[in-house]
Amino acid sequence: MTMSKCAILLVAAASMPLMACQKYEASPAKPESKAEAKKSIPTDPIESATAAAPSSVSANATVIQAAADGSMKVLRQGGNGWTCMPDNPQTPGHDPMCMDANGLKWAQAWMAHKDPPAGAVGLMYMLEGGSDASNTDPWGTKPAEGAKWVETGPHVMVVGSKEILAGYPTGEQPDTKAPYVMFAGTPYAHLMIPIGEPAQ
Repeated sequence: MTMSKCAILLVAAASMPLMACQKYEASPAKPESKAEAKKSIPTDPIESATAAAPSSVSANATVIQAAADGSMKVLRQGGNGWTCMPDNPQTPGHDPMCMDANGLKWAQAWMAHKDPPAGAVGLMYMLEGGSDASNTDPWGTKPAEGAKWVETGPHVMVVGSKEILAGYPTGEQPDTKAPYVMFAGTPYAHLMIPIGEPAQ
């Protein structure tokens, strides 16, 4: 899916002869905390951004990065209509995203505190998972007192459709192992659909 995962596979393949000589099988160490997990995130923003979607999508996607003033800088021009953004360093987990054209319009409206375009249903990939300060506040920067980060494993998001949200749960601390609505009751309400193991 990504250069980083390909690199892991190559390292694993190269290590197999050495592991075969060992008398025990060591299990990979897990990060002790989200802060430690953050340390292992690719430092290259393009590698980080393209980790968000399947390589069939991200390999030819445009990669952009938000500046401190909210403006966007193009790091790599693509040609397939998809746009990827690298990890947000302000969150504890690795949360890059890739979005189609309508998803990008939705994200731009959300970041600018403007209403998303009506009827522009979009798809977003977050295959590295996501860390959100709030499931109810679209611009929350840290969890409310007594609350915790909403950690979701690999997922896709459907944005721009109110109709698709009917019947899915909402709330401050959703069950992230099943589909749920984020930012319910706001113009930015969207469907979160887990497609892999939830964040630990």
